[in-house]
Amino acid sequence: MSEKKNLFDFPGTAVDITWDKRLCIHVQECVRAKGELFVTGRRPWGDPDLADTDYVVEVVTRCPTGALTYRRKDGEEGEMPSETNRVVIANNGPLYVSGTLEIDGAEDDMQGVRFRAAFCRCGESKNKPFCDNSHEEAGFVDRAALGETGPGLDRSDGALEIKQAPGGPLLLTGPHVIVTSAGREGWSGTKSALCRCGKSENKPFCDGSHKKETP
Repeated sequence: MSEKKNLFDFPGTAVDITWDKRLCIHVQECVRAKGELFVTGRRPWGDPDLADTDYVVEVVTRCPTGALTYRRKDGEEGEMPSETNRVVIANNGPLYVSGTLEIDGAEDDMQGVRFRAAFCRCGESKNKPFCDNSHEEAGFVDRAALGETGPGLDRSDGALEIKQAPGGPLLLTGPHVIVTSAGREGWSGTKSALCRCGKSENKPFCDGSHKKETP
């Protein structure tokens, strides 16, 4: 394993893995995967030579925050975005966004967030716009229901641009669907403003509550 500040590399014969400490919120999709690819307490805890390359790719791309990425050495394509941009509202937690993502303010070396990212919506993260699990200590509660259906989509492909309004919501521009924690695709459209202060009465959408308390 090699370390470069916040990036930790796990080299393998056919594929390399990188873990980005800045983005990890310990969802544990990696260590709960079957096999010896990732093992808690082992040094190194990731070893891509202990699994088939396709399985390495599958497990790495399960990571919903973009903290894990891979580099194949067999000439096959790298990670490709999902066809539809999706925003999944976690129960009492962050917004998990996947697809073709263009995130304003993301560091150049955060390669995983081009495809997968977890955004704070409690207002307490020290790593905004990304989640750092502060919602747990803050006691953030939202059951991720959706009442609005949105204007709909003529087409589902295309990039999703994500910007932070100064002191305000996340501004999403581009085709996307918003999914409840129960898995229901409840909203679709090309523009949305999503609360990140934790105070909106219309979560996940912004209702202007940030004007009273800026995140």
